[in-house]
Amino acid sequence: MLETKLKTLPLENGDRLTRQEFERRYTRMSDVKKAELIEGVVYMSSPVRITHGTPHAFIMTWLGNYWVATPGVTLADNTTVRLDAENEVQPDALLRIETGGNSIISTDGYVEGAPEFIAEVASSSSSYDLGEKLKVYRRNQVQEYLVWQVYEQKIDWFRWREGKYINLPIDEQGIIKSEIFPGLWLSVSNLISGNLVEVNSELQKGLKTSEHQKFLAQLNK
Repeated sequence: MLETKLKTLPLENGDRLTRQEFERRYTRMSDVKKAELIEGVVYMSSPVRITHGTPHAFIMTWLGNYWVATPGVTLADNTTVRLDAENEVQPDALLRIETGGNSIISTDGYVEGAPEFIAEVASSSSSYDLGEKLKVYRRNQVQEYLVWQVYEQKIDWFRWREGKYINLPIDEQGIIKSEIFPGLWLSVSNLISGNLVEVNSELQKGLKTSEHQKFLAQLNK
C-alpha cells in the first residue's frame, strides 16, 4: 500500500497559523522573500518598489556605520525574529546586544526574543508597521522602534517605557539620540532628504562621546 504524503500548502495573505506551521510552510517556499506572522495572521509583502528600497538602504548605511564602530553589537537586515508563540517578524533592520541582551540566537540560527532596536520603512501612517506590528513590538518590549513613513516624510523613534511607547525628542539641531545604544545619533531631516554625508557626520559626533566609550567598555566586559 502506498503511503500518502502530506502536502505542504502555500502561504497566503490572511492565513491564520501557528508559528510552527508558518515556519514549515515558509521554509518550503523558496520563491517568497518576506512573510511575517503577526498575532497569528500571515502578512506577505508585495514586490518592493524603489520608494521602499532606497530608504531601506539609507537606514542600513547609517546603522552599518554604527555597527562597525561598536563591537559587541549585531546589525541584521531582513532577518526572521521569533518574538512569541503568535508572532514571527522580519523587520527591515535590527540592532541587538550580542551578550547580555534581550535576545538570543537559536540553535537553528534564528533570533529569538526582542532585539533592543528595530527599524521599519513604512509607506504611510496607515501601514501595519504602525498598527498591529507596533502593538506586538510594544508588548514584547522592543526597547526602541524607528518607523520611517516615506510618503509623509516623517520619522518616529519610539522608546519603550513602563509598558508604553513614547517618542524620543528631537533636539534643537534636529538630532534624535538613542537611549539604548549610546552614540547612535540620527539627523532626521538629512536622512529623509538622502544626505548621507551629513547623517554620517552627526553620527561620528555621537561615536566620539564619553557615553559611547563607556558603552564600548561595558560590551567588552
